[in-house]
Amino acid sequence: MKLGCIGDDFTGSSDLANTLAKEGMRTTQYTGVPAGDADPSVEAGVVALKSRSIDPAEAVVKSLEALDWLRAQGCTQFFFKYCSTFDSTPEGNIGPVADALAEALDAHRVIVCPAFPGTGRSVYQGHLFVNDVLLSESGMQNHPLTPMTDPDLRRWLAPQTRYDVGHVGAASVFAGAEAIREALQAEHEAGKRHIVVDAIRDEDLRAIGAAARDLRLITGGSGVALGLPANFGCAAGAVPWVGQGGRAVALSGSCSVATRAQVAYHAARHPACEVVAADVIEGRLTAGDAAAWALAQEGVPLLYSSADPEVVRQVQDQFGRERSAEALEGFFADVARAVRDGGATRIITAGGETSGAVVEGLELDTLDIGPEIDPGVPALRAGPDLVVALKSGNFGAEDFFEKADRVLQA
Repeated sequence: MKLGCIGDDFTGSSDLANTLAKEGMRTTQYTGVPAGDADPSVEAGVVALKSRSIDPAEAVVKSLEALDWLRAQGCTQFFFKYCSTFDSTPEGNIGPVADALAEALDAHRVIVCPAFPGTGRSVYQGHLFVNDVLLSESGMQNHPLTPMTDPDLRRWLAPQTRYDVGHVGAASVFAGAEAIREALQAEHEAGKRHIVVDAIRDEDLRAIGAAARDLRLITGGSGVALGLPANFGCAAGAVPWVGQGGRAVALSGSCSVATRAQVAYHAARHPACEVVAADVIEGRLTAGDAAAWALAQEGVPLLYSSADPEVVRQVQDQFGRERSAEALEGFFADVARAVRDGGATRIITAGGETSGAVVEGLELDTLDIGPEIDPGVPALRAGPDLVVALKSGNFGAEDFFEKADRVLQA
């Protein structure tokens, strides 16, 4: 293994694995830290953790355990993957994990770059944009767990880290890899350890990747990994895939603007059933009932709890944020197990927390990376008779659920 990657959620990890596989690296995604060694054929290993919204100290422990395993596999470079919308609170978790990994690796000039132009995320003058609006105006300010109210990555990261935060601006990035290397070195000499790097185009990401050739640690969204495989002599090519017939079920717990639009589109064309959080919490709707409904439908039935932010706030005010989140995650994990046991062979999920719950509920250890469904979302083989798609809330086209099912069975 050459490149060792640590992802702070399951959808983001599959997003990263997708990028690396498309660029020619033999890539495998692992759910948590594996008990044994990786297959010798794996060039890039992605250890997916469910650490984005947990206590920062616990996230650090889990991330260091993943680092130890990846180092034992022979990796020479490491990548800490977080969301392209930089999901975190002022207390963490991005800063504490980045600090711990940097210290363990004695890494300096640590790139911080969540840009992913293919999904509309760009970093300019240190500020994160989603399409043509600042992050804090994109809908992410309403995120139920990690509301993003400041688009300045330097300002948002500063309270989370023990180190000074630097910046490499667009002018240096546009000038190419050597200029980026020089700018990183200048920030390092100025005492900056974590360095936000601007990027608005894929060409920028490839230049950053080339500049990072000799760096021990890179952090960011999956986009900045675009230029890393070339450093290991890899070239882009088709990703092998054999589809899966049988029944499909879609599960959505994301409340993002993009997912709510996808739910509305799909519900107008396929069987769809809303999962009301209060019904789950108070026991009026069970996972068994929901699974039975889904398995009785034709096409691609959708069970969704995706709701308007105001509805989410009302539920959190009534039942508490943690209780609400745990109830819905547990519900979707139980539904996923029930539909799989009932014969479903294709399971499509939307939302980082929902996808994490489903992966853990299904006890999926290793995921083989298939072709891309939409930017950042690959098809994944989870077993001989099961394929899945794990979509981050903000990713995907309006017809994502239909498109995912076509790719999974192709």
